[in-house]
Amino acid sequence: MLHVDDIQLSFGGVNALSGVSVHAEAQEITAVIGPNGAGKTSLFNVISGFYKPQKGKVVLDGQDISGLKPAARAYCGMSRTFQNIALFHGMNVLDNVKLGAHTKLKSGVLSAGFRLPMTRREERDLGHEIEKDIIGLLELDHVAHTPVEDLSYGLQKRVELARALVMKPKILLLDEPVAGMNREEKREMSRFVLDVRRNWQTTVLLIEHDMSMVMEISDKVVVLSFGKPIASGTPEEIRTNPEVINAYLGVGDEDTASSEAAE
Repeated sequence: MLHVDDIQLSFGGVNALSGVSVHAEAQEITAVIGPNGAGKTSLFNVISGFYKPQKGKVVLDGQDISGLKPAARAYCGMSRTFQNIALFHGMNVLDNVKLGAHTKLKSGVLSAGFRLPMTRREERDLGHEIEKDIIGLLELDHVAHTPVEDLSYGLQKRVELARALVMKPKILLLDEPVAGMNREEKREMSRFVLDVRRNWQTTVLLIEHDMSMVMEISDKVVVLSFGKPIASGTPEEIRTNPEVINAYLGVGDEDTASSEAAE
């Protein structure tokens, strides 16, 4: 589904990424991990179009999207969440989620501005679809009409996931989806990610600090260190890889390190 090939990204004289390639197979969950400064977020910014690399290409479902802006990549079927919560206060959960559906709406600017019947009907149908397919899936029914600022941190992160899902993307990029959550919230988010993959056959690429989550739900793990790829394989292969243990998990203490959240 996603092929990121030989990415080279530099800022001045600093190489953020050197020869990084990531292949996320369709309907699989691929995790990108690595120590602090490994280049994980820089890689996501390249994939989603916020950074333009000096070398390499990004191919989504057979289409080279390397030259496209972030908005155009969204129309191609790419959706992303971010590390920091960026919801619109003063709006309820349902309205925040609706904002993610801009790629699915057909009404033009004039129709929306004058609130023509076609626009109102389209927005009404969209609301029903969101409540049935997404709000229910992520168990947000009880807070659908609650202002987002009144929600707990864990629920707000779930609303962000819902907003990304409303596009029904081919590939979903999750940037630290369980950062700052307690143990129960992490378990719930892991379950929701698995449900999305199973119910919608969505391909997922994620960055995550929590190694327990990564090892539990991922089909494949890619490891970066100082902007370079050092390993790629199944969770079990990564867990026992000596180079990964040395660079990331901690020499001689991989069992402890693998259960801790790490940058």
